[in-house]
Amino acid sequence: MDLAYTTAGLVVGFIVGLTGVGGGSLMTPLLVLFFGITPAVAVGTDLLYASITKAGGSWVHSRKGSVDWKVVGLMAAGSLPASGITVFVLKYLELDIHALSTLITTVLGVALILTAGALMFKEQLRAFAQRRTAHLAPWSERKIGVVTIITGVVLGILVTISSVGAGALGTAALFFLYPRFSTVQIVGTDIAHAVPLTAIAGVGHIALGGVDWSLLISLLLGSLPGIYLGSTIAARIPERVLRPSLATLLILIGGKLVF
Repeated sequence: MDLAYTTAGLVVGFIVGLTGVGGGSLMTPLLVLFFGITPAVAVGTDLLYASITKAGGSWVHSRKGSVDWKVVGLMAAGSLPASGITVFVLKYLELDIHALSTLITTVLGVALILTAGALMFKEQLRAFAQRRTAHLAPWSERKIGVVTIITGVVLGILVTISSVGAGALGTAALFFLYPRFSTVQIVGTDIAHAVPLTAIAGVGHIALGGVDWSLLISLLLGSLPGIYLGSTIAARIPERVLRPSLATLLILIGGKLVF
């Protein structure tokens, strides 16, 4: 079984390296639907898995100067408290296993469908935001900052419950809010924000008893070389092929979890 987990980590890591997204979107439903891991344990383990794997990416982007730390701070100002409060509410409610599993799978399914939409319409969102930029008044910068914090709150809740959203949804939100950023700035800023968010949420799930350490190690053993392999050949496969394929897969998985 450990070998199967490592293989799953390899496959998901490869897809993440290839597309830049798909970690939580694929790993959590894979653990739940294919391996029969309880949703709470799948989410908690995947959150720590994401935090560790994205830490390296954040370091690389930071060295390249492709992280806007001000925006990271604004998003974190909303997401980190929201994550902590969400964990507290889950612990306070003391939901039984069935109720908690139902909550997580429903939120996970909805998050996957939203993520698929963000993937499909990322460029349209960015183009719309760029058209709007020319009409923004100087005072709107403060308004954008407030919206960024609110976006962080939504991501904090969504990621803590389902482990999905820090990647594609975070990227789509940044494309819309900061259309003047280059793509590498968007990706670097989103990854840098995802590291503390998934770490805080993962620690919260440790308190809830929802982390399988041997599973986590097995996944990491496969994902690290998988990310390297995917990143190596990413330039050879057109994004217009990758993005619709991944979005379709997420819609099918999300629909199965919701319905």
